[in-house]
Amino acid sequence: MVRFEGYQPRSEAPDGFSGARHPLLREIRFVPIVDENTRLNGILSGQFDYADSLPPENYPSLKNAAKAEPVFQQPFGLAVMVMNTRQGVMANQWIRQAVQAALNPQDMLMAAFGTPAFFSAEGALYPANYVWHSEQGVARYNAASPSEAAALLKKGGYRGETVRILTSRQYEFHYKMALVAAEYLKAAGMKVKLDIYDWATLTTRRADPGLWDMFVTHGPFPPEPILNSWMSDDYPGWWATPEKKRAVEAYISEPDAQKRLALFVAIQQLFYEQAPVYKVGNFNTLSAKARTLQHFTPSPWPFFWDVDTRQP
Repeated sequence: MVRFEGYQPRSEAPDGFSGARHPLLREIRFVPIVDENTRLNGILSGQFDYADSLPPENYPSLKNAAKAEPVFQQPFGLAVMVMNTRQGVMANQWIRQAVQAALNPQDMLMAAFGTPAFFSAEGALYPANYVWHSEQGVARYNAASPSEAAALLKKGGYRGETVRILTSRQYEFHYKMALVAAEYLKAAGMKVKLDIYDWATLTTRRADPGLWDMFVTHGPFPPEPILNSWMSDDYPGWWATPEKKRAVEAYISEPDAQKRLALFVAIQQLFYEQAPVYKVGNFNTLSAKARTLQHFTPSPWPFFWDVDTRQP
């Protein structure tokens, strides 16, 4: 991206994604690098000014680096396993609830991030520092109960169908969570198969409800709950029930802020009752920036206006 010299910023002060945006850099190059170690070595050597999504175990090497420094976002977002409510074994609500009862989010997150400093096992859809935070309606989270899961499988008429979990090693923490989830589901009596693809192929396959039963993904906490991807009827997983429609319509048509809080709690309760998505937990992220990169503001979606570089 090359700076447009004729650009005129707004007159307001900069404020995150709003206000004045000053294109101080002449050029920005985005370099896709799949391998995490290559990204790390690039930022440590000074080849890059910013490196995204680095493994937590790289934090010690970044703290004392000569040319780079860590960027720690807490919390960044939530990790989830989306279930196919349209077709296949997960179209049965009781079996989706069995998944809730079977999984151990603490073990999944520990496998993914390696240290409690990078995650928190919380069932609420928003963390405590968000206005939308509520513990109401959270059910079966962190149960890790094979017996409870087995009872729900029996109630749902599970007959040994294979549960196909889509995951990708391009997000290594997705893959590690899927590995642990598979073992807990097997302990509850389910037959599980991991389908591992590159991320582009995964996003293509998840559009076809005949090809999968669950997939692992993640995202940040949007300031408006309706912007969560799973709130869309058309998002893969296709959570679209009459109860959800009524709950969402009540929420989006209510102008009173306090009443909207209570209406979101009702959505969270329905989320756990109908189980379209399993929330694994909240997680923090590690990125890094060059020490010469000035005025950078950490964000789930990094932006580089009002940012400049200087020579050491």
